[in-house]
Amino acid sequence: MGGVCSRKRSQLVEEDDDSLQTPTRFSKTSSLKWLLLTLPHSSSDVSRKGPGKGPGRCPTLMELCVAKVCKDISKYSTFSMLPTDLSQQIFDELVDSNCLTDESLETFRDCALHDIYLGEYPGVKDAWMEVVASQRQSLLSVDISCSDVTDRGLNFLSDCSNMQSLSCNYCEHVSEHGLGVLSGFSNLTSLSFKRSDGVTAEGMSVFANLVNLVNLDLERCLKIHGGLVHMKGLRKLESLNMRYCNYITDSDIKYLSDLTNLKELQLSSCRITDLGISYLTGLSKLTHLNLESCPVTAACLEAISGLASLMLLNLNRCGIYDEGCESFEGKCCVLTTMM
Repeated sequence: MGGVCSRKRSQLVEEDDDSLQTPTRFSKTSSLKWLLLTLPHSSSDVSRKGPGKGPGRCPTLMELCVAKVCKDISKYSTFSMLPTDLSQQIFDELVDSNCLTDESLETFRDCALHDIYLGEYPGVKDAWMEVVASQRQSLLSVDISCSDVTDRGLNFLSDCSNMQSLSCNYCEHVSEHGLGVLSGFSNLTSLSFKRSDGVTAEGMSVFANLVNLVNLDLERCLKIHGGLVHMKGLRKLESLNMRYCNYITDSDIKYLSDLTNLKELQLSSCRITDLGISYLTGLSKLTHLNLESCPVTAACLEAISGLASLMLLNLNRCGIYDEGCESFEGKCCVLTTMM
């Protein structure tokens, strides 16, 4: 087939001697027979360009199916009878080729797709989110960055409680009220809201429920001062990006002191002083620390030198020269202190 039948990511495929027999799953559906009847009679319809698709390469059955269906997409009204892995590949191909439309999107309603990546895709709006949300418990990952989705569209995802990753970068029409949907996403491990005025100190109260969060990106979110108090319980957090969050101060940083699994911390252009740096001394797993353009002095270097796992430290445009850098003598740390 060129692929395996639909399954959740956490499930393993167990193989034994019975795998040499005809798989019983093929006898339970007529979808494969339907696809075989619609296949092209030659491989000339399948593109041979791109990585791994050189001249003379025979396309897989899966590639033939996907190519044929995408070519004739207007002929179909629903793919809900197909195995999830096949409908997923058809969806991905339509997105990659910029051929997904209002009409073709509707064919994926209730298809149990796992991943829907529509970041920077033109025309994504609230109406599209109804189809996205129809995947319900199967949906694991969504990217609607740079879209026109509003709070209403985001709220459609409330039934998708198994979500593990959500990216809403540059979504200008999402407000703090739309963030309320996050309270039901306790399985979320990755969340990105770059340059969003909707992420406010008050709206961040829902972050307290995201206990499994590993990666959080709040770059250029200018209204989060005072909201980091809601993050102090996110003990699994490993990466936090708050670059260009210009109003973050020392009083915010103190709430990061208990995030002992933190490995990467981006704080470029924040209003953090030497006092704020002192709150980070207990982050023994921190490997990357970016303080570019922060108003710190050489006095903070002694505290930073105590971060045993630190590998990369960026002090560009902090006005720190050689003074104090002797604290890092003998340490395996890349120290950048350019003006």
